Amino acid sequence: MYEEFYHFKEKPFQIVPNPGYLYKSPKHQNALTYLEYGLSENVGFILLTGEIGSGKTTLIQYILNKIDSDTEVAVIFNTNVSAYQLLLMILSEFELASQKFDKTAALDILNQYLIQKYAEKKRVLLIIDEAQNLSPAALEEVRMLSNLQTEDQVLLQIMLVGQPELNELLTRPELRQLRQRIALRHHLRPFDAQETKDYVGERLAKAGYTGRGLFKRSALRELYAASGGTPRVINNLCDAALLQGYARERSVVDAAMIREVAEALDLPPPTRAGDRLGGGSGARRPRRRILGLFG
Repeated sequence: MYEEFYHFKEKPFQIVPNPGYLYKSPKHQNALTYLEYGLSENVGFILLTGEIGSGKTTLIQYILNKIDSDTEVAVIFNTNVSAYQLLLMILSEFELASQKFDKTAALDILNQYLIQKYAEKKRVLLIIDEAQNLSPAALEEVRMLSNLQTEDQVLLQIMLVGQPELNELLTRPELRQLRQRIALRHHLRPFDAQETKDYVGERLAKAGYTGRGLFKRSALRELYAASGGTPRVINNLCDAALLQGYARERSVVDAAMIREVAEALDLPPPTRAGDRLGGGSGARRPRRRILGLFG
């Protein structure tokens, strides 16, 4: 709707994870380094955690686009399932079954598949997103899958991706063995103020924007304060602010517009000054109650 008004080729702040829009902040580049190392060294268990909207899924999509054809990959997104249902979903993702099997038969099918891929000199990777929703029984089933190995090499590499609650879940006594199997772990943290500014600039550039100063510095400070540096929240705020600017025929986004859309999106007011982007006071004015986004 607002693309033509701001001379974009496409919307710069879509929420759908797009690896082409991955901003490799120092934090995200560090996470990529850990993950790529774990995959290249065939580390058995890899753990990636981060808050909601921190960019975990985008990172995974980016990595999937770079994986060579000698690696077979299954990705599980629906994790509100039992241990047995999870096993059947894994078979389905590897295109191994079109019917239900009992657990013993399912494990045998998976084991034969892994042995076959090993003979073909191929790797097999299982990625489980939203893993914090798995039950302890399902996580224990995942651990048991890691027992499928040769004398010197794992046959199935497993990456667990989830929110910080996953770390808490793994501290449970019954998951001690799984916790000990995790050879590489990384927690993805939000952007700082400078990274927030750079993130916005890079997404605008990738969307074809060639102008300058679309977001005022005060708007970027307010954006960081309102979002806490979380990419998904930044996208929501920026998209709403640009839509508001289009409706009001505003050529630039200022701090007041960010405050308005933040309240419209029911975000809490900032409680701290945060990192400086340069200039301005650390004091924050309370957000005003508004009747609507375009009022």
